[in-house]
Amino acid sequence: MVIKYTNAERDLLARLMRAEALGEGALGMLMVGNVTVNRVLADCYTFKDLTTLTQVINQNPGGYSSTSSSLFYGSPTTKERNLADRAIKGEYYFPATNALWFYAPGQNACLSKWYDQPLAGQYKSHCFYEPIPGVCNSIH
Repeated sequence: MVIKYTNAERDLLARLMRAEALGEGALGMLMVGNVTVNRVLADCYTFKDLTTLTQVINQNPGGYSSTSSSLFYGSPTTKERNLADRAIKGEYYFPATNALWFYAPGQNACLSKWYDQPLAGQYKSHCFYEPIPGVCNSIH
């Protein structure tokens, strides 16, 4: 386990992963989980004082836009809970390994920087961004 969590927080993460990346499949959902866990671990930027999944997922401003999506509501499936467990236990996938941000640019290409943070890479329709080197302590 990379972070402490409750069953309710695991379900919250599972719902977020579904709402943010259902169309990206299991791997895309895991990457959203990676970014969310990274935000709990981060000691920098707007995540400095956030220490739980609940705080990170409900952060406002700066949180996740999908928390207002209908996909965010309703109980997670067993598969979605299992994916959340995997992310919480530290199963990481590039390019989300050290990323703190992601977005889907639609038909456009990923920007080389987003809010001045460097592009880590792209998976399907999501672009992932890491902190500027030296600003945050190493997440892993």
